[in-house]
Amino acid sequence: MSLIDRIKDLANINTLSKHEQLVQGTMESIDSGILVTGDKLPSINQMVDELGFARKTIVKAYEELKDRGLVESKKLKGYFIISEETKVTLKIALLLFSFQRFQEEFYDTFRKELGKRFQIDVFFHHNNVSVFESIFNTIRSKYGMYVVAPIPHKSIRPLLQSIEPTKLLIIDRYLSMPEEYSYISQEFEETTYIKLVELLPRIRQFDKFVLFFRKGSDYPEGILKAFNRFLVDYKILGAVEEEYRLGSIKKGHLYFFISDTYLWEVLRDCRNGEYVVGKDVGILSHNDHVVKQIVFGGITTISTNFNDMAIKAAKHIKQKGKTQVIMPFNVIKRNSL
Repeated sequence: MSLIDRIKDLANINTLSKHEQLVQGTMESIDSGILVTGDKLPSINQMVDELGFARKTIVKAYEELKDRGLVESKKLKGYFIISEETKVTLKIALLLFSFQRFQEEFYDTFRKELGKRFQIDVFFHHNNVSVFESIFNTIRSKYGMYVVAPIPHKSIRPLLQSIEPTKLLIIDRYLSMPEEYSYISQEFEETTYIKLVELLPRIRQFDKFVLFFRKGSDYPEGILKAFNRFLVDYKILGAVEEEYRLGSIKKGHLYFFISDTYLWEVLRDCRNGEYVVGKDVGILSHNDHVVKQIVFGGITTISTNFNDMAIKAAKHIKQKGKTQVIMPFNVIKRNSL
């Protein structure tokens, strides 16, 4: 039995529309071995001639098969089977900065909320524009949904706009896009500033407020702007350092970390130097996760809820609507500040 025969057999099922007959017939042909990875599907014109379906019906069916990750279209060559996983409802490309702990929490919740019928392939661009472009050009047109943490760079927006709005969700970093695009993002400057003001009485207990901020890294510029503004507005003695030098910890200083790398180094120096965290040395960290709840009696953080972000992202994909959300920040007060 051929693919065409399989599709024609489904015409007797009144509950299936014509495009559903084509999708179902293709998936059944894959399951039964009629079609295997690498096989070329009949062209749209061939399908119109053989089945008598409207051209737009064939196109709609082929697009759904692409969204499921079963079919790929190759320019001037046609449509080809690229997967035999017919139980997958939607194939999703998740493009993140890196696999840090808080992004791992996002991924775990996102995967759990979507369930087994959604296939998630994860990619990392490491805040490198060339890597981002290379990954994006490789995965474009191969997935039914793209969930992307973008780099704020002029070359990234045109790439993202090459994906139709219903198939793209911007997460984590906010990037200005046309109105029809969806996002679940963070805003760093105003929200960080407000939370620093909330912590003002505790911050004033220390002699100096130090932010570690590496230029050219994936650190959000909004946090740096908020920090400098806060120092000026509230006359706080402070400084911005690009890196932490081992053993340079000073009593009476409050340290603010965006990266966990320097956080662990300072905490180790606190332990080795017998400084009391929260009294001799203050610690404030960006992005909360479970380890920060535990170590040294708890690390005070300014953070959005990445589990909530993941739940909202999964809901957006399931409901197929438009979502435009700026995630709130919370101060989680613990022993370190």
